[in-house]
Order: sequence, then structure tokens, then C-alpha cells
Amino acid sequence: MTLRLALLASPTAQATAAAELLRPNYDWVAVRDADVVVALGGDGFLLQVLHAALNARQPRPVYGMNLGSVGFLMNEFQVEELPQRVAAARGYTLHPLEMTARTVAGAVTISPAINEVSLLRETRQAAKLEISVDGRVRMAEIACDGLLVATPAGSTAYNLSANGPILPLQADLLALTPISPFRPRRWRGALLPQSATIELRVLEAAKRPVSAVADQLEVRDVAHVRIVSDKTLALELLFDPNHTLDDRIFTEQFEN
Repeated sequence: MTLRLALLASPTAQATAAAELLRPNYDWVAVRDADVVVALGGDGFLLQVLHAALNARQPRPVYGMNLGSVGFLMNEFQVEELPQRVAAARGYTLHPLEMTARTVAGAVTISPAINEVSLLRETRQAAKLEISVDGRVRMAEIACDGLLVATPAGSTAYNLSANGPILPLQADLLALTPISPFRPRRWRGALLPQSATIELRVLEAAKRPVSAVADQLEVRDVAHVRIVSDKTLALELLFDPNHTLDDRIFTEQFEN
């Protein structure tokens, strides 16, 4: 069976030029008719493609080719034998987070997050947060620049920059990572099962305003944020067998 491929490209000059090379070489279909979506760009563009699939309720496996800077979740760009590469690719299933953020004014926003949900201070004042897991307060107060909850797919993004742990995709874990903790200064975060319900309450919200960000969606002046892994939603990323996400995770863990 021949796979039906759809092509999406970032608006950058490099990705646009790559798309022009690919279009005449293969038969392309619309995303709604595709078996696999080929995405050209960087990790940020791949995130946009995955969110668009969630919003349209028609997730397709995505095979990314790197035309960006890092491209951690992407394969190497090549024009030749693309259908064969896609057919031989190894799939990884991702379950996004669901963020429910309630503001000080009482407005509620629910949004998926594929990489992470992060809470960030809005002013010069450090954020003060209470952390609960599965209904039990685990830390009554932490003063910090913020906190984030990362999925395995997102553990090599903002989480890694904040000195959080790298999670293999099969780990069934979430990383809870502080951002520049002030008190307790030596706390480095926690590993939690993906089944956990994480609740973050903002202390002194009027004096120390905090925003919540689900990937690229920001909600300002939050009072309470609830984060769970949404097992009802599944996304699939495809990787060349000789350059899989597992390989990249190992490389990141052993590089200086």
C-alpha cells in the first residue's frame, strides 16, 4: 500500500526552498486525506503542526525533516526516497498534557501542552507557589522564577535548559522542574508518574503575579493551575530507524 503524504512547511526561506524541491518529485494530498504529514522546519514548527492536528481533531502521524536550528524532534532533510523513508520510520506515541488555568478574576482556560506547562513570574518579585500531587500538598511554599511540568517529548526543551532531567519516551513519567529556585534553594524537582494530577496554587497572587504557559499559549495572572496527562489524545511522531528519538536522548545525556 502506497502511503498518501501531505506536505507542510515553515514560512522560513530555508523550509520554503526545501518544499519547492520536494513538490515536483512526489504526489501530495491534503492533510485531511493523508496517511502521514511531512513537516519541514524546526521543532517549533513541528509543535505548531501537532497543535493544529489536535485542534482539528484529526491527528496524523508526522514525519519531520529539519530545516530549523536544533531539530531535536526532526529527521535529516533529503529529497530522495522520501516515501521509502516514511514507510520504514519508527513511530512514537505522545500523550499531551491538559492545563486548566484559573485566573485571579475567575476566568478558566483549558489547553493542551505537548512539551510543557510552565508557570512564570510576571514582575521582579519572585513567584511563591504551593505544589500538590494527587490532592496532597507536597510543598507548602517555593519561591522561584517559576515551575514547569514537562512530558518526555518536552524534557529536552525548556526543561533541559532549567536543569531538569531528560526522560525517555517509554518512561511514563513527567518532570516537575523548578526555574531558578530561591527557597528551598537546593530543591531540584521531582519525577512523577504520568497518571499524577498536579496542582499549583499561586501564593500572594496580587503582589507576585504569575502567568501560565501551555507550549505557546499564555494565560496571565493565574491563581491556580491543574495539570494532567490526557490519555484520550494520542500523537505519533516518525523517526528514521538509524536516528531515533531514543538515540538522541542518550546522546543528550552523555554529552558535556
